[in-house]
Amino acid sequence: MSHHLRVFDYVNHPYARVRDALAADPLAAFRRATSAAAARADELSAELRARVGPLDVAADIDIRVIATAEAPSPMGTPGTLITLEWKAAKAPGLFPVMRAVLSLYALTDTETQLDLEGDYQPPLGPLGRVIDAAIGHRIAEASVHRFIEQVATRLREDLSSAGG
Repeated sequence: MSHHLRVFDYVNHPYARVRDALAADPLAAFRRATSAAAARADELSAELRARVGPLDVAADIDIRVIATAEAPSPMGTPGTLITLEWKAAKAPGLFPVMRAVLSLYALTDTETQLDLEGDYQPPLGPLGRVIDAAIGHRIAEASVHRFIEQVATRLREDLSSAGG
């Protein structure tokens, strides 16, 4: 049984600038945005990290961009869809695989929404479903939320330092 997640954040820059910064090389943007990439810029993986209560969980992930397409937003404004998948870089059978679409679209002339929506499959069969029901889903939600926050923060910083 898969679980559906949706998280979003905003970048206070025009859609075209955000699209160009992200769509040019989404993998590099995702890697730069995560704390793992900041600490180990020469590696090809990114890192998901979440804190749920007293637990601090982190895993290096391999991200694969499956497709990028232009598509109108739900409001009819220009938009871009980046279909991606990630799994743990080490011991992938112990962590969920996430398949998602990152949508970016203009909210206003100066604000762009990043909207990540996808599904993950808990690992480890019946035992994994029990762990997911107890705490795993909260860890997954927190890590995906942190990921989109990191991507949005990095885009804001990069675009601001680029003059605008």
